[in-house]
Amino acid sequence: MRCGVIARKVGMTRVFAADGAHVPVTVLQMENCQVTQIRSKDKDGYTALQLGVGTRKVKNVNKALRGQYAKAGVEAKAKVAEFRVSEDAVLELGATLGANHYVSGQKVDVVGISQGKGFAGAMKRHNFGGLRASHGVSISHRSHGSTGNNQDPGKVFKGKKMAGHMGAERVTTQNLEVVATDPAEGLILIRGAVPGSKGGYVLISDALKEARPEEAPFPAGLLADAMAEDAAAEVEAEAPVEEAPADDQAPAAEAAPVEEAPAEVTPAEEAPAEDTAEDTAEEDKKGE
Repeated sequence: MRCGVIARKVGMTRVFAADGAHVPVTVLQMENCQVTQIRSKDKDGYTALQLGVGTRKVKNVNKALRGQYAKAGVEAKAKVAEFRVSEDAVLELGATLGANHYVSGQKVDVVGISQGKGFAGAMKRHNFGGLRASHGVSISHRSHGSTGNNQDPGKVFKGKKMAGHMGAERVTTQNLEVVATDPAEGLILIRGAVPGSKGGYVLISDALKEARPEEAPFPAGLLADAMAEDAAAEVEAEAPVEEAPADDQAPAAEAAPVEEAPAEVTPAEEAPAEDTAEDTAEEDKKGE
């Protein structure tokens, strides 16, 4: 089981597929996502990786976290989260993950804090139908109606659907598709909507209900690997094209005179034309 990543929600846009189809996507950006701490089974009782993204002022970090970040060799992080991993997927302390951690077409689960709606009524919060719109209702069309029972039990049961605070809670959306990634910019494009407000942080992990594709790197997609691949691709693109050796051109040059041989037959074909001219002259004399 691989670890997930932490990303910041930038907003939504659209991309066009190869067949010209319009695909709405949410843009997520990874801001220097690094391993800040390793949880081991011997010491902590479970195996996990603690990741951090973003930066914050050192004066706003307490001494304990300063020592933790210094040990990992990373800057103070704005957001920290843990991901359970298998023992064979543990990374080095301070390793930087990139957007190449995921591949196009992969299914992922995204966790975020939903947008806060404040104090909402029963119709908006629980999709109630409301009261009648005309007769017999006095200025309570959108109320939720009665909430209690009789003298027994004489109370409102806990969990009753009523008006109250809506949103601003942890939400998980499963089986979202990764449309594209950009390791150089740290961008991940996910099809459809992602929970959370713009600028908020979300947790991305491999889908629980879908198999991880074979193309996805294991134990993780590191930013250093992506940069190395880009550098190698640039070197190959700039490499000069090798010219064909002179030995290969020699047979072609020698074969050229062989193709000119049929041209020598042309004078032989012109001979009958001269005889015809002489015969014509003799016939003219006989005619005179």
